[in-house]
Amino acid sequence: MIELTINGATKRFAQSMNVAQLVVELNLVGKRIAIERNGDIVPRSQFEAIALASGDQLEIVVAVGGG
Repeated sequence: MIELTINGATKRFAQSMNVAQLVVELNLVGKRIAIERNGDIVPRSQFEAIALASGDQLEIVVAVGGG
């Protein structure tokens, strides 16, 4: 089990995962998002490569269109 802090809230997950798997888990696939992990922006091209660890702090911003 891993414990992540996402936008200030603690969430627990049954297994380790990478950023791409977290995006799926949070139902954010196909949305325009930006993710910061422990103070560093995670480029979309690195979502598959970045493994998350218990204690990681994430900020996830979803772009909202409008006019």
